[in-house]
Amino acid sequence: MSDLQIEEATLDEAVAELSTLHDWLRWTTSQFASSGIFFGHGTDNAWDEAVSLLLPALSLPIDAPKELMHARLTSTEKNRLAGLIAERINDCTPVPYLTNTAWFAGMPFYVDERVLIPRSPFAELIANKFSPWLEQPQSVNRILDLCTGSACIAIALAQAFETAQVDAVDISYEALEVADININDYMLSDRVLPIQSDVFSGVPGQKYDLIVANPPYVDAEDMADLPREFHHEPELGLASGHDGLDVTRTILEHASNHLTDNGLLFVEVGNSMVHMDALYPGAPFEWVEFEQGGLGVFVISKVQLDTYFAK
Repeated sequence: MSDLQIEEATLDEAVAELSTLHDWLRWTTSQFASSGIFFGHGTDNAWDEAVSLLLPALSLPIDAPKELMHARLTSTEKNRLAGLIAERINDCTPVPYLTNTAWFAGMPFYVDERVLIPRSPFAELIANKFSPWLEQPQSVNRILDLCTGSACIAIALAQAFETAQVDAVDISYEALEVADININDYMLSDRVLPIQSDVFSGVPGQKYDLIVANPPYVDAEDMADLPREFHHEPELGLASGHDGLDVTRTILEHASNHLTDNGLLFVEVGNSMVHMDALYPGAPFEWVEFEQGGLGVFVISKVQLDTYFAK
């Protein structure tokens, strides 16, 4: 639970006495700041959290004109906001699940509790078309997005590589239902194909110029310490054994068979990068340094995979 539950009387007082959008943003910020909720699903402070909840709930853009801040709300609108604020504080439900919207690579995506909330640093790599590792982005014809979830990475890849086919695979049928919503929303069903697959099991014999993997990578110790907000997310998308690398082991074992001769594999392992050296001593992983924040993404080529794992 959060440290402070918001009481019904407090919500009733807000509905009765707060009039404008600005009033509600100020009050909600104060409630969030004093409640002990965890920020980490798109924002890192109480004000931005309030903005990201209230404006979409009123069907307003996040960057709504300042003039709208003084607009008065109806009783129906105020009661709706009060209910969402209570759910955010009392149940620790992340805002993207309350608004069914999360942002990745500057694009909005539908999300619900069938998928993780996007927060991968892969957005920066995609924007840079994987430079400097990928020397000829125009030569990329086929891409595999492993553990696609909402398909946000797959869709961003399809936008960046405009002629490439993208296979978006996930073990979860429920996640693929969400992926399908987003693929259709972006009208990319001709180039982004959702496939049920346990890592590579659903794409036998297929080869790709680029494989991008954001697998489950939270180790047992971190799973035990996660804030309550993360328990709204599917555990299947987070936990990956004692050291967080169970799925990554499978990826590395089989990736070479699914890469073209000049193919590249990018894998996100987050904090579990601390276990990689012990597991793969001397491996030629190159760890990506991000300008916009983030860590735990490595790149390795097919040639390097073949050389290292042939030892």
